[in-house]
Amino acid sequence: MPLVSPTVDTLRAAVDRSVGGAADRSWLRLRESTGPAVDLADAAHRRAALVWLNAWGCRLRYPRPGEEDVFGTGLARWWARHHPLLPAARTPLAALPETALPALVSAFADLAAMPVTPGPRRRTLGPTAASKLLYAVRPAALPPWDDAIARALHGCRDADAYGAHLRLTRSWALRLLAEAGTDEVAFTTALGHPGRTLAKMLDDYCYQVHTRGFRHQPA
Repeated sequence: MPLVSPTVDTLRAAVDRSVGGAADRSWLRLRESTGPAVDLADAAHRRAALVWLNAWGCRLRYPRPGEEDVFGTGLARWWARHHPLLPAARTPLAALPETALPALVSAFADLAAMPVTPGPRRRTLGPTAASKLLYAVRPAALPPWDDAIARALHGCRDADAYGAHLRLTRSWALRLLAEAGTDEVAFTTALGHPGRTLAKMLDDYCYQVHTRGFRHQPA
């Protein structure tokens, strides 16, 4: 499929189709249980993140009684290593600096390769769940993806493709804001969804177009 950049109209239509669904409801539950921001140094937040990932279709096994919590332990180690290098919590996608991208690509690669189950044949988190967790901890700056989005836009789901996805969606955000002549808060409010980040709106667009095959027909 050729690359089609979002316009204000196609973005609004995609977001309108996405708002209020099961994904939004599970996101609200995550935010209610983790306060203003997800802090993966907190065991309760790591558990809430696992529940949320499964609500978003990741199908990660919960540890059985007496079993090692491989997911929780690995996530705590990942957070301790990469948290200091993440953008500030309020940094929007359009303001994500190029200098931040190498650290984000490294964080994504380590997270995707993180084991999540015990035993000799351990399952890793994988690239889709890794992108979703990065979105959970930095929802203003880091849009998630799924397999269909990654392959349609970048041909694969590796770390380099994740970096390319950040650059692409950032370029979309910058163009949309420049055309509107406003900031993100005013832009998302004008589209009728105040409080929804532009990073999430662009994910809504990618999901509707590349995963669901939505084609907007202007009125």
